[in-house]
Amino acid sequence: MSNVSVLILTKNEQLDLAGCLESVVWCDDIHIFDSMSTDETVAIAEQYGAKVTQRDYGTNKLAFGGDEAAHRNWGLDNIAYKNQWVLVVDADERVTPELAQHIAEAVKSSGDIVAYSIQRRDFFMNTWLKHVQTSPFYMRLLQVGKVHYERLINPITVPHGPVGTVSGFLDHYPFSKGIHFWVERHNAYSKAEATQIIKNRASGGTFSITKAFFEKDFHIRRFNQKELFYRLPFRPLLKFLILYVFKRGFLDGRAGFTYAALQSIYEYFIVLKVNEIEVAFKNENTDIRP
Repeated sequence: MSNVSVLILTKNEQLDLAGCLESVVWCDDIHIFDSMSTDETVAIAEQYGAKVTQRDYGTNKLAFGGDEAAHRNWGLDNIAYKNQWVLVVDADERVTPELAQHIAEAVKSSGDIVAYSIQRRDFFMNTWLKHVQTSPFYMRLLQVGKVHYERLINPITVPHGPVGTVSGFLDHYPFSKGIHFWVERHNAYSKAEATQIIKNRASGGTFSITKAFFEKDFHIRRFNQKELFYRLPFRPLLKFLILYVFKRGFLDGRAGFTYAALQSIYEYFIVLKVNEIEVAFKNENTDIRP
């Protein structure tokens, strides 16, 4: 496929990268955007003929990165892509053959569309988590210069024009490195999420309850729902009930229950770290002199 470039974001992905690259062999312009891996990630990328760009997160470094939105924006703005359309994937994701076919068809007849959402299938315990996910759609097929990212972690994609949907599946294996890695990564993510919440509160937290429920644009609606969710009490319990009961995660069996439980624990990590940051901030700004 000569009209779409592929961007794969990596950080020590020697276990997953080869499988991801195999799923995009149809592309003649594959780019690896690497966050200074210390394993065999770069060597594997070069074996497949991918172009490698390495960049750290500057001064804002966390255990699993830093300002993710700024990092991704840099990658879109500074890497020399052969094509205007870029498919963004992670190393633990696989592009199915039917998705590749529909991508080729979509970009040929895109019209004024600047980005496409793709349905992702997450797998856990040999089970497709068909119901327990908050949302299966992610904006991944982008026109360079017509989208940007926001938020420190788990960034949202902001399009500068109409968005379409591509048929087919992007398969995701978030537990390919084991439960321990998922927990370690989300423990780090929770600090960034807590920092983002504090930042939003300090800036007035611009969100709209109306848009959270009635906005036609899915991505704007999702952003406002996320901001509203962060203002609710008992979030860990609510997260579990939303995923397991409201989203019918119980239909995904044991995998659905375990995944919902893990997500609620992750949410509790965020709550604890928000409280920790707020207490530390108050202590720093309190005059404790007698």
